[in-house]
Amino acid sequence: MVQSALSEKNAPPAAEWRRDLLAFAALAIIVLVVFVSQGAVYSVRVMAEAGCYALLALGLTIQWGYAGMFNIGIMGFLAAGAASSMLISFPANPKFWASPGPMLIVVFIAKLVACGVAIWLANKAERIGISRRLKGVVVTLVLIASFIVISRHMTRMSHEIESTSGWIGGLGLPVLVGWAVAGVVAAIIAWAVGKICLGLRSDYLAIATLGIAAIIKTFLKNADWLTRGTLTVSPLPWPVPTPANGHFILARSLYLSVVVVIMVLLYLLLQRAYYAPWGRMMRAIRDNEDAAEAMGKDVTKRRLQIFVLGCIPMGVGGAMLIHFAQIYDPSAFVDLNYTFLIWVMVIVGGAGNNRGAIFGAVFVYIVWTVSAPIALWLFHLVAYYGHQWVGWQPPSDLDSRALEMRVFVVGLAITLVLRYAPRGVLPEPQARH
Repeated sequence: MVQSALSEKNAPPAAEWRRDLLAFAALAIIVLVVFVSQGAVYSVRVMAEAGCYALLALGLTIQWGYAGMFNIGIMGFLAAGAASSMLISFPANPKFWASPGPMLIVVFIAKLVACGVAIWLANKAERIGISRRLKGVVVTLVLIASFIVISRHMTRMSHEIESTSGWIGGLGLPVLVGWAVAGVVAAIIAWAVGKICLGLRSDYLAIATLGIAAIIKTFLKNADWLTRGTLTVSPLPWPVPTPANGHFILARSLYLSVVVVIMVLLYLLLQRAYYAPWGRMMRAIRDNEDAAEAMGKDVTKRRLQIFVLGCIPMGVGGAMLIHFAQIYDPSAFVDLNYTFLIWVMVIVGGAGNNRGAIFGAVFVYIVWTVSAPIALWLFHLVAYYGHQWVGWQPPSDLDSRALEMRVFVVGLAITLVLRYAPRGVLPEPQARH
């Protein structure tokens, strides 16, 4: 009886259910039109990639929708997760394991840990009677010494690996293990970033996360010994059989099934968390941080917790995307595709609504991918009739102009949504008592 009452309390009212059903029915019609007009091979690919973007959108809606945290460094966590999964699942490089490289990496990790411990001890210097001013000097000296030690070893290590084996290669473990590690690595980076940046105001937090993302991308792009840099890594393995003998539909459908299962599991967990006391506490911190702190809540700790939790799906989603494309290219990680587009998905779908994040991801990604061929068809139609009727000579770069039209179409879509549905197509459910 109590469980039934709680379920009724937490369940959206009939109007919200009807709204959601209508929105997803309209989305299903759009998907059907894409399948009919573009073919099954292309359409299944679009849906698989849209499912990966849905995970990224769910990660952002945890941070922005639940806690109001303005993270525009999504690309960095996505790229770090992708690189981690590639290193875990790609086949091993025998030349590397036969070289001094493994021992150099072990020594590097040991030095990294030692420097981390030294920095931590320097930060605790006041416990042994060192004054605050002298503590700052000690911390600065330890940071400088740590940077010199680590950078020198990394220079020697990268030169040795690149000259003897090219790069370190992978570990050849199952892809699902790589995806799990991608989430863990993204969480560790998020924890480190959060410990430094979460005390900042929302606008400064946005700038900080953007800078962190640029640092991560630059490192991965230039670390030839670790990721092959701009030389790329391919073909990446799949958790299901890869396309063979032209069976693209079956292989991509199986990959899509794996993505959907993971997305549904994450959605169910987030729905449970949203209506649990933890979710209500996070929304209370978002709506009135001072009041939540006055009630005895550790706001900084909770903000760090949700920042880390939100970055886990970003790392996993990034790994899924590069494995589906079967190529790892750090140069391909650009803010337009992996930060701006995900923000558009959450805003269009509705921040704070998990179903809205999924709806926005699928809808916006379909618009993003299908608008280019539609624009190209329209351009060629106008060019043909313009030439037939008035002798107009179209420009030679119609194809590239059609590709850029997707930016205009997505911008138009978000403008219309902000004008007529400021809280998104599926806004966050209102509190019910």
